[in-house]
Formats: sequence, structure tokens, C-alpha cells
Amino acid sequence: MKTAIITGASSGIGKATAYALAKEGFAVILSARSIDKLNELKSELLSQGHKAISIQADVTKRNDMKEVAKAALDEFGQIDILVNNAGIMPLSFMKNLHEDEWEQTIDVNVKGVVNSIAAVLPAMMEQKNGHIVNISSIAGISVFPSAAVYCGTKYAVEAITEGIRLELTVPYNIRATSIRPGGVETNLMSTITDQEVFSAFEPMLESVKFLMPEDIAKAIVYAVTQDPNVSIDHVCVRPSNQLM
Repeated sequence: MKTAIITGASSGIGKATAYALAKEGFAVILSARSIDKLNELKSELLSQGHKAISIQADVTKRNDMKEVAKAALDEFGQIDILVNNAGIMPLSFMKNLHEDEWEQTIDVNVKGVVNSIAAVLPAMMEQKNGHIVNISSIAGISVFPSAAVYCGTKYAVEAITEGIRLELTVPYNIRATSIRPGGVETNLMSTITDQEVFSAFEPMLESVKFLMPEDIAKAIVYAVTQDPNVSIDHVCVRPSNQLM
């Protein structure tokens, strides 16, 4: 049975991905800071006959992610997929100097990604197989006002994903995929404290019908269930009426 570690699995895209991969026959290792929500999700999956374990972890802490990888190996003996989903989006205009939020965004969206990758790479390299899926964003290919720092973190995710492909695919058979969501109904907007952002985005919020987390989960399933000789480098998934 193949396994998948999912960070930020307690809600949104992470939770939807856990359901989707479990239905595909994967054993899922659920990771997030909220252990109560993780255990609730784990119980639901187990009641449906799926394989799942949960472990509380903060992606910004290296040792936490190493413990997640260890739990996966102890329980299932292998790590086949990492879905690097944990992320935050406290948008703010540069002139408003939300410096603490900038730092936190970099810590979660960049350091968290590389901490998770570092935790799973030894096992993937030893077994000469693996797939790392990084949840990026359309903000990783296009910059927009109020998102300079957030876009910067997602540009970094794009570069890291491509680096994995160039360095690790041929010698270790480790594939890498960047998933680039557009507007999705998640709790990311709840992290925004800059009130000017809401005013700037109000027309878009009223006109665009956001995707559901399950729409992104389908893209992840598509990427990780291809034949071994097929590499899906990136997938952009946005609402059909979201033009930017």
C-alpha cells in the first residue's frame, strides 16, 4: 500500500486531499498543528475502512517534520508521496509594513516546505522512488498588489519544485509537481488583517465563483496516479471566470 504525508491536513485543501487519496487506496499520514481536528478526520477515514494516522506538527519546526516522517515509516514502512499543503496568506500592502506577518509567511510557506522535503528525502532516496507535491498558487507565476511577500514565497515554491525535478528525478526517481490554485473556498482569507486588502479585492470576491478544496484534490490525485514514466511538472487550476 502506498503512503502519502499531507501537511495542513486538518482543513481545506489538505483535508479534501486526505479523503481523495484515501479513496484511491493510499494510507494517509495526517499532519497539522490542530490535533483535535486531525484525530476527527482520522476517525472518519478509519470508519470508512481507510488507513490513516495523525501526528501533530508545525512545519516551521524541523524536528516536528522529522517526527512525521518517522511515524510514517514506523507505521507503514515507506513514504511514497508528500503533499506540501500547509500555508498562510496574510496579504498586505507593502506601505503598511506588516513585518511580523511577512516573516511568518516566509517561515510557513518557504521554510515549512523545505523542512517537510528534508524530512522525507532520505527515505525516498533510499527506496529510489517518491513524489513531492508542492501547493503553490497562481501567485507563484504572477505578482499582484498586496501580495508581494506572499507571491515571493510562492515563486520560491516554484523554484524549489523545479530544483527537485532537475536534481532528483533521474538518479532517485523522485518526481515533483507544483499545484497552482486560483481562488479556492478555504480559510486562507481569515489570516488577512490589512483592511485595505478587502476593499481592493471586493469586486473580485463578488464576481468570481471560487473553487472548492475538492477541485484541487482532484488535480493532486491526477498528478500522483500517473504511470512512473509520466511527470506532471505543474497544474494550474482556477475558477473559469477568474481571468487573473
